[in-house]
Amino acid sequence: MFEFLSNHMRDETGKLDSMRGLLCGLGAGVAEAVVVVCPMETIKVKFIHDQCSPKPKYHGFFHGVREIIRQQGLKGTYQGLTATVLKQGSNQAIRFFVMTSLRNWYRGDEPDKVMNPIVTGLFGAIAGAASVFGNTPLDVVKTRMQGLEAHKYKSTWDCAYQIMKYEGPIAFYKGTIPRLGRVCLDVAIVFIIYDEVVKVLNKVWKTD
Repeated sequence: MFEFLSNHMRDETGKLDSMRGLLCGLGAGVAEAVVVVCPMETIKVKFIHDQCSPKPKYHGFFHGVREIIRQQGLKGTYQGLTATVLKQGSNQAIRFFVMTSLRNWYRGDEPDKVMNPIVTGLFGAIAGAASVFGNTPLDVVKTRMQGLEAHKYKSTWDCAYQIMKYEGPIAFYKGTIPRLGRVCLDVAIVFIIYDEVVKVLNKVWKTD
């Protein structure tokens, strides 16, 4: 999705600046949240809570999904959609903004300069760290909205308000350190693979 959007948002020289990278990342993140992330995350959280209960109701993945839809309808797989869209949209927007900025800085006046995979991985790790610090609060709200305690909140905004009121601002950054280690490595690997695949595809299907 990012590649599709970026191909339509480059300037007349074919360059993708930081703000265009941010908008492409935002669009890709929102699409990802609606189509994939929200239903899968909701189902995952429901399964975790079910398996931790004294008498689990779900006997396998397909049985669990069937029961969730039977009892709650399709909306049962879309709990916390607003929080997920905000989280995933900001997540990808931050990552691609940082990554695009670092790439443009590295290439300078040579827009076609080939990036070493190690440099790509380093920039990816920095982008991942930026996204962790930038949207962990939204991730905390999203998790609360998809969990067993979702019924306590009237909306995404009410959830954020109650966390701030009863637990304080530090509660929005619970789990930051373990998430930082996982996300930095994850994003670094994803950007390396992404760049290398694009290089191969550009050689196979030349567009010049």
